[in-house]
Amino acid sequence: MEKITIGRFDKADFPDLHLEDIAIKVDTGAYTSSIHCDHIVEEKGILKCTFLDEEHPLYNGRTFRFKDYDVVFVKSSNGIVQKRYQIQTTITLFGKNRKISLSLSARQEMRFPVLLGRKFITRKFVVDTEYYDLSFKKKQE
Repeated sequence: MEKITIGRFDKADFPDLHLEDIAIKVDTGAYTSSIHCDHIVEEKGILKCTFLDEEHPLYNGRTFRFKDYDVVFVKSSNGIVQKRYQIQTTITLFGKNRKISLSLSARQEMRFPVLLGRKFITRKFVVDTEYYDLSFKKKQE
């Protein structure tokens, strides 16, 4: 299978989450992928959350509920281990829908609400840091 060249950042759609053109950063230093999430609550085996936050221009305020989710422990770049919830969803890049595991993280201080880690990138993409928005530009054509 031929790998697709992806740049250092891009925009992707998450159809299951009703999010379009969300800024993503390709992070070869991160193992897992993550998405900015707010109001994360686990009650009676149901995980509830909203994606992005009121400050984000694409925030839709919808509360999502997940019956299938995992609890994972993620080590940040500063060595601190965090407990996070992880969901399975779909991401659209280069016109193709792919399954992705996303840990839910408070990223309001970050420029990019989504990080794509090595677990997702491997065997699908080659990262060329000279480029950006390759998938988004293709979508616009």
